[in-house]
Amino acid sequence: MAGKFELYKDKAGKFRFRLKASNGQIIAVGEAYETKASARNGIDSVKRHAPDAAVIDDI
Repeated sequence: MAGKFELYKDKAGKFRFRLKASNGQIIAVGEAYETKASARNGIDSVKRHAPDAAVIDDI
């Protein structure tokens, strides 16, 4: 099973998303959004940009 995005409302009533790996572990969390549509746009942005995202390792 592939990873999945979960869209949910937090305790403050804001919309958020998290990306879970196939084993259920949370591997990324989005910011708080005012609307469900904005949260979905955040998910779409991650899907579009993550494959080309640079990895910065300053350790």
